[in-house]
Amino acid sequence: MTLDGTRSYVLRAPGAPGCVVVDPGPLLEPHLTALAAAGPVDLVLVTHRHADHTGGLARFRELTGAQSRGALAEFCAVGGPGDMSDVRPRPLADGEVLDVAGLRIEVLATPGHTADSVCFVVSVPGEPASGRVVLTGDTVLGRGTTVLAEPDGSLRDYLASLDRLTALHVPHPGSGLPGHGPVIPDLGAVVREYREHRLQRLDQVRSALSTLRAELPDAAAPLPDSLLDGVTGMVYTDVDPSVLGAARSSVRAQLEYLRHE
Repeated sequence: MTLDGTRSYVLRAPGAPGCVVVDPGPLLEPHLTALAAAGPVDLVLVTHRHADHTGGLARFRELTGAQSRGALAEFCAVGGPGDMSDVRPRPLADGEVLDVAGLRIEVLATPGHTADSVCFVVSVPGEPASGRVVLTGDTVLGRGTTVLAEPDGSLRDYLASLDRLTALHVPHPGSGLPGHGPVIPDLGAVVREYREHRLQRLDQVRSALSTLRAELPDAAAPLPDSLLDGVTGMVYTDVDPSVLGAARSSVRAQLEYLRHE
């Protein structure tokens, strides 16, 4: 589910004494200690709620004394013993700009994978726009495609988020830094591929419904397990059994999209 692991990022402008850490990751003490050694850490940011990105957050605050922020209040907290602030930081807001560690970090709300997913558009003030990068969390991966996670994953939101990323006109190359997998050399091209892939999956789901002669229940009714399992088995024939649960979650999001059209 995490490909070859979760990516944690240490960001700072050239010459800046402090840094920003994005997604400290799971509770792995050697990893968190290594991240803390890259400090001093001015701020910790999280891209979304999943434990492979946030499981080590509380411990990392203890190690660094840094505040943390995410789109959900539960990830917004003062630091450890070294943080003298008693004011709880507020959740990240779409369009908010952070000036920290010599960087300009713009918050871009990109729900879909989860409702609280955000991307970070990072640049150095005064430097050419060609140096701008986007930290995409799990919205866009370095390899494969992301799951629309239960209970709040949404295909409608996800397609809108892909459109927002396309509108950024991020320069090529080396412009996407994902939560899993290698650096994305051309984020715009991958985002377009993601969108086309999702629409192809929708066509496959429609075809599966027709083959199964299945009717979608009213929007207020739950989706039957038999329907979810049947469509998943027909559409995701080439996935490893270990990720069938993720495929089923995406099918649920696709069926929800279709019955709300």
